Amino acid sequence: MRPDGTPVRVLVVDDDPDLAEVLSGALRYEGWEVRTAHDGVSAAAGARELLPDAVVLDVMLPDTDGFAVLRDLHTVLPGVCVLFLTARDAVEDRIAGITAGGDDYVTKPFSLEEVVARLRGLLRRAGMARRIDEGPRLVVGDLAMDEEAREVTRGGDLVELSPTEFELLRFLMRNPRRVLSKAQILDRVWSYDFGGQAHVVELYISYLRKKVDAGRDPMIHTVRGAGYVIKPAAGR
Repeated sequence: MRPDGTPVRVLVVDDDPDLAEVLSGALRYEGWEVRTAHDGVSAAAGARELLPDAVVLDVMLPDTDGFAVLRDLHTVLPGVCVLFLTARDAVEDRIAGITAGGDDYVTKPFSLEEVVARLRGLLRRAGMARRIDEGPRLVVGDLAMDEEAREVTRGGDLVELSPTEFELLRFLMRNPRRVLSKAQILDRVWSYDFGGQAHVVELYISYLRKKVDAGRDPMIHTVRGAGYVIKPAAGR
């Protein structure tokens, strides 16, 4: 979250639609609002509409290069954080990116975890994500998760979870008030190659409810025909 409680906004600019979508999915998993663009023209338009806090920017684009896009972005958003993506690892290319006003760079191929970590660092230093970096904690109502210690409490009481239950709850808590489909949950919690059926999601949701909602106002809700959502209990 941003300091005002709204989601961090990120613009992803890459001419490879598949890569842009995979990267955007990883960033949305963080609870961030994400928009994609595949060339300089759409990047400029997207930036003016989204007003992003950070931009993930490919150096090589079909109609221009990332350095020119960055110069245009800075006329609209002088303080935006910029993480360059580049297939070129030469020292002069890195220098060119920093000289153009970029804050950091990642060389392709990269891990999604590295990109997320770099963005977290940039946002923290810019003061745009203080809530994210106060600690590895997720909070929804009176439910709190310490991701580093892998501890969950509700109303101050410890909730014991299995590793799979923990990952499922983490995905829900990273997307509060957002309805997540069974397919999305299978993809994120059990991975794309799991090959399982939707009933496993129903089963683990029931496990979570028994541990998180037992004896309390419910936080985990079923949206018929759509999926599941977590939100603060009524009255909170």
